[in-house]
Amino acid sequence: MEQPLVKNPGIQVLNAIAAFIIVVAGMKAASAIVVPFLLAVFISILAASPLLWLQNKGWPLWAALTTIIIGVIAIMMLLVLLLGASLDDFTRELPSYQARLHDIVLGIINWAEGRGLEISADRAREVFDPSGAIGIVNNILGGITNLLGNAFLILFTIIFMLVEAASFPRKIIRITGGQISGTYNEILLRVRSYIAVKTMISVATGICIGILTYTIGVDFPVLWGIIGFLLNYVPTIGSILASVPACLIALVQLGIGPTIFTALGYFGINVVFGNLIEPRIMGRAMGLSTLVVFLSLVFWGWVLGPIGMLLSVPLTMVAKIALEQNAHTMPLAIILDADRPTEQDQSA
Repeated sequence: MEQPLVKNPGIQVLNAIAAFIIVVAGMKAASAIVVPFLLAVFISILAASPLLWLQNKGWPLWAALTTIIIGVIAIMMLLVLLLGASLDDFTRELPSYQARLHDIVLGIINWAEGRGLEISADRAREVFDPSGAIGIVNNILGGITNLLGNAFLILFTIIFMLVEAASFPRKIIRITGGQISGTYNEILLRVRSYIAVKTMISVATGICIGILTYTIGVDFPVLWGIIGFLLNYVPTIGSILASVPACLIALVQLGIGPTIFTALGYFGINVVFGNLIEPRIMGRAMGLSTLVVFLSLVFWGWVLGPIGMLLSVPLTMVAKIALEQNAHTMPLAIILDADRPTEQDQSA
């Protein structure tokens, strides 16, 4: 007997793909609402740990919640003030920096032509435009600054989420009869662990970058520290994007020698924190392959903009944990997972 149409594997795959496309299109169309909500969710996950800790110490809910909210408001205001002031000054000086960079590129072209190399100046400026890297970072910071304009929406969402933080697990257990409580706890634990570790590493990275650029004498060291802090959340290419504009400003402001020291300083900071300290603290908690991390960065950046790049790894981790809970979707979870040898692989 012919199988019913709804049980046909091909039809099921097409339905899943169609549903995925519809959900992604909806998220992209509603990104103005989805992005502040997602940011509030992840801030709430991070803030839930100190809230529950204060409650376990005997604090009433209203006192613990008030303390956490005051801390969140203080951090957001500090970030807005520092980023806004530094970004305004940098934006004013940006045309002069770009003009100097074009002069440097033109000087390199003239030097090459003086030694018999035929180079089209217009074509070279189109292919090699170092000021474009500054523009990329400026766009990311502009997106973050615009998002902080929704601070009240984010703040109220965080407050209501934290109020429900203690009762939400019990509601999940009642609704599902305890079937997915383990999944909920795993998602919460792994995302909270990732965000907490990444935040600590990002703060240390930003402080070190600020000290480095201030010591060398690069303009706007506070801005470079904030950029280093924020872009450290962006996997794979975040550290590169953070270093390029600072090195270019060092080049047009101080010359080749300080630029080399700036680049070496960035490289050393990223090696120490990104390759030595962070893997030791985080271990295998992320559980995503390098290719998946990069593709998730591109995908979520396209769907949700700059904040999607910052949240790409936590969002992909949530998707991977959800896929692991179903035998039919387990192959997709294995594809997303990092390549870790199993006992079966070792015996083989």
